[in-house]
Amino acid sequence: MSPAPLLHPLPLQAQWEKMSVEDRSTVYGQLEELSLDEKKAAYYVAFGPHGPRAPVSKPGDGIKIFASTAALVGVAGIIFYAIRAMSKSINKEWEEASNQRALEQKMNPITGYSGKGFVTHK
Repeated sequence: MSPAPLLHPLPLQAQWEKMSVEDRSTVYGQLEELSLDEKKAAYYVAFGPHGPRAPVSKPGDGIKIFASTAALVGVAGIIFYAIRAMSKSINKEWEEASNQRALEQKMNPITGYSGKGFVTHK
């Protein structure tokens, strides 16, 4: 024979603070009357991995997701480096011209190119 139904329907957690002491003791008493199997069943119904709590991915999907993500990032990186235009200022002549201009304008005379002991190439 199963115990009497609870006075308050679930979710009990949201109502527990608002319940009177008598109602709390009634609910607690009803829970104490349940057998171990009934308690396990109630716990599974409340917190078990079913419905909205069912696992989204299957075992082994993590490796597939990681590999797919790494492959997509790799392809995106290859496309980025293949398509982008190189700046016209990335060459030896541009560097020499900018260094010459820095000397002519005496830019940053303490630590810059026109400063004492500045080394452009090692």
